[in-house]
Amino acid sequence: MSTAAVPEVSSQDSAPAPKFTLTERILLWLITWAGFLVVRLIGPTLRFSVSWEDGAPASLEERPLIYSFWHSCMIPAMYLWRNLQVRVMSSDSFDGEYTGRIMRKFGFVKVRGSSSRGAVRALLSMRRELEQGWKVAFTIDGPRGPRYVVKPGPVTLARSTSVPMVVFHIAVDRAWVLNTWDRLMIPKPFSRALMRVSRKISVPRKIDDTEMDRYQAELQAALDRVREFSEANLQKAGSEEYPVFVRKL
Repeated sequence: MSTAAVPEVSSQDSAPAPKFTLTERILLWLITWAGFLVVRLIGPTLRFSVSWEDGAPASLEERPLIYSFWHSCMIPAMYLWRNLQVRVMSSDSFDGEYTGRIMRKFGFVKVRGSSSRGAVRALLSMRRELEQGWKVAFTIDGPRGPRYVVKPGPVTLARSTSVPMVVFHIAVDRAWVLNTWDRLMIPKPFSRALMRVSRKISVPRKIDDTEMDRYQAELQAALDRVREFSEANLQKAGSEEYPVFVRKL
């Protein structure tokens, strides 16, 4: 399986690249390669199963779609969704930079911006990617929390593009959990993982702020629902009900 780096989207070429000190550049190089090796070595040992709600996408390859998931399951998601050229929003901060570099090595495409800085620019770029037929993804409680609380970006994007939203969560039966705000999971080798994918959620173009709040609440409910499902059914991963899922690359 190849993990060739993918360049950032062309719509970001005119945006100034972040500047880092020599020490930060060295640290970025070390963290990027350490993170890449962790995912690359552990990922192939994981035994994934996938469960789809009624009305969910037909496959991981279907596009355009607007995906959202919690920051805590970013590592198993990075491996399972590799090499699909998914467009992901990542900030120009130090943390955002090394995260973006690792993801690019797994075939994701970085769109510069975050919910706190450069959000309008990033959403416009994400909209252009959707209009070109790609799918985009948000770590919806990132980059710094609060944990398990959605932000409005996906609903805004779904309304302006008429592209449906979809959410997923990946539960892992054995993992190291970091003492960070997101409780990031690093799966242990040969762990079982169950991903639950929601049905599509379409947002009409002509809705007022009250209805926008309703769709954001629906997005929150869907994320909570798939997380609870995957965690409750994790022991069935690899069974006849939820067989091992193999990505065809």
